[in-house]
Amino acid sequence: MDSLTQACLGAAVGGAILGPRLGRKALLAGAVLGTLPDLDVMIDYGDAVADYTYHRGFSHSLLVLSALALILALLSARFITRRGISLRQWGLFYGACLLTHPLLDAFTAYGTQLLWPLSLPPVSWSSIFIIDPLYTLPLFVAVVYVLLRGYRSHALVWGLALSSAYLVFSLGAKGIIDARVEPLLARQGLEDAPRLVQPTPFNTLLWRVTVIDDGDYQEALIGLFDTQAPLFESFPRGARLEEAALNIASGRRLYWFAGPFLSYRTQAGDGTTGLIATDLRLGMPGFHPFVFYLAARDGDGWEPIATQLLTARSAGSRALALLARRIFSPDLRLCPSAFIRPSRAVSVEACPSSKASAYGRFSIP
Repeated sequence: MDSLTQACLGAAVGGAILGPRLGRKALLAGAVLGTLPDLDVMIDYGDAVADYTYHRGFSHSLLVLSALALILALLSARFITRRGISLRQWGLFYGACLLTHPLLDAFTAYGTQLLWPLSLPPVSWSSIFIIDPLYTLPLFVAVVYVLLRGYRSHALVWGLALSSAYLVFSLGAKGIIDARVEPLLARQGLEDAPRLVQPTPFNTLLWRVTVIDDGDYQEALIGLFDTQAPLFESFPRGARLEEAALNIASGRRLYWFAGPFLSYRTQAGDGTTGLIATDLRLGMPGFHPFVFYLAARDGDGWEPIATQLLTARSAGSRALALLARRIFSPDLRLCPSAFIRPSRAVSVEACPSSKASAYGRFSIP
């Protein structure tokens, strides 16, 4: 999640635990602890793919942070004695403020290595977008209220309760969307295909479903209150280049991090041809923010390079307006490709071949 949200969560948790003893200082210390794991973004791991995949690594490990919490608790209990705070209370304070950070991150689609240094794939429950005002607002209001008015335990408890209830709601909403998609995929023989269900930016009412279908990937936008069958579109995934990418160390690392939710293409420029990989999990069709230059053409093969993060098209005001319109119009039929050219019409007639089937397989020209 974003730094403001993590700071508010840490402040609310810290204030709820040690507020009676430390007052506002508990909130300020909690805010610092709540943002501490994200300082790993300052580490240069050598290239773009390494920076991308090692983020939320050791600094977000429940094992590492538990050890850090224990060390901080022992030091605080030893040197801060006049507050009458026990070792157990210090341990609960540090543990809760630090561990809630990676646990909240695990609810997003990015991926969090909760059990580093074990070489397990990152955990991604993908039920909440990386920035969601409805999650942050109760925490923010509670923290600001306490900072301005003095310690009020009930305000912090309410802030934590409402934000936690929203997380539970997001998991329930995701389950509803997943259950709605299951029979559609089963009819196409894709019930066992890799599938990712995640919310669209800034909300949990409109969901994006991505299904890997051999050399293509299918996309659909499904609202929680939709009354019509979803429209799926097929996009080329460049699967013929996947083997070449997996022969490169950075390509294997990226696949370990993002799983099969990657697309590949070649790109000509500066007298050479590059192998490009895109993480399909983040962003939307037309504006995926994480696009990597993995290798350069070398004869019939590919020469690995120090990977680069390419400048990607960002979501403009038209795309965001289109997203907002779809969120608040459950009956609006909108194909994912509309975000590639958001100035186009947004009715079902604008979708290639969409009249043929509720689950159409077609490529974007």
